[in-house]
Amino acid sequence: MQTSRSRPRTANAPGAPVRSPLIRPLIVIVVLAVLAVIVAALPASLIRHVLPPFVVADDFSGSIWHGSAGAISLNGRRAGALEWRLHPASLLRLAAAVDLHWVDVSFVADTTADLDRHGMTARNLRGGGPIEDLGALGIAAGWRGAASFELAEVKIGFGAGGVQPLSARGRIEVANLSSPTIANGAMLGGYALQVGDGVELSDTGGPLELRATLHFSATDHTGMLSGTVKARPDAPPALRSQIESLAQMHAPDGAGRIPIELEFNY
Repeated sequence: MQTSRSRPRTANAPGAPVRSPLIRPLIVIVVLAVLAVIVAALPASLIRHVLPPFVVADDFSGSIWHGSAGAISLNGRRAGALEWRLHPASLLRLAAAVDLHWVDVSFVADTTADLDRHGMTARNLRGGGPIEDLGALGIAAGWRGAASFELAEVKIGFGAGGVQPLSARGRIEVANLSSPTIANGAMLGGYALQVGDGVELSDTGGPLELRATLHFSATDHTGMLSGTVKARPDAPPALRSQIESLAQMHAPDGAGRIPIELEFNY
């Protein structure tokens, strides 16, 4: 019987390229290593060239990979200092994943965030401190007390007008709250803000019983607080007097709770 003179074909025929399954992972590792060297060598001050126009940063130290800015301002308001640690792998998708530590006087916050030119998504945002330390930012000006927060996710948009809050999920608490404009600065107790599909505000103890919801309008930057309030027996006389004045405008329900509706700007 006549047989073929050609050589039998094999999976590894001479001259055929052999692709190792390790080539692609090795390429990714090399690219990441190069990116890590680049961001570790570049000074942190280069960050100022990619910041939105409403953010000004100065007093830099460290590198783009791990650095800090000791003086930050938002829309002309002092906004504390920021330390960051970049994840180089995120640069492959033209974004930045970064661990952030922010401090303003004694108020601190920590988070892991994804940033691009459109905005920021912060995850596991935690921190707190004295409310009065936020006065320079225009937050709760004149109020005193202690705040703490634990937010699973916060989304913020960057636009020509500045920072635009988009959504949030988590809990914010304040304690020992007071303001010189309310009941002669009497202690108002503690409150919790639960943020999710809606925003609910309730007291955590103190002279006021409060249950309310908040609704926000992103177009005109206004909000509406709607709910009920009631003075507890241990409420200071000045606070009780202000609550009773509300009862003259809105009749209490059967349990003595007074309806409230307050519009505000943010």
